[in-house]
Amino acid sequence: MAISLSVVLLLAIILVVMLRGGNIKAGPAIIAVLFGFFLASTGMAPSIDRFLNSIADSISSIKF
Repeated sequence: MAISLSVVLLLAIILVVMLRGGNIKAGPAIIAVLFGFFLASTGMAPSIDRFLNSIADSISSIKF
């Protein structure tokens, strides 16, 4: 839960920066948000969640 909340926050910050910087307009940003919202309610959502969790686990296991 904590990982997905921080990913959502990070993506929201990136979206706001892109909107303010003029890299993306409001229309495509709304479409992207709606796409993500509806994708989360499909049968594909658990697979995407497992994939992102495995990436997060791999990154957190890197020793510096």
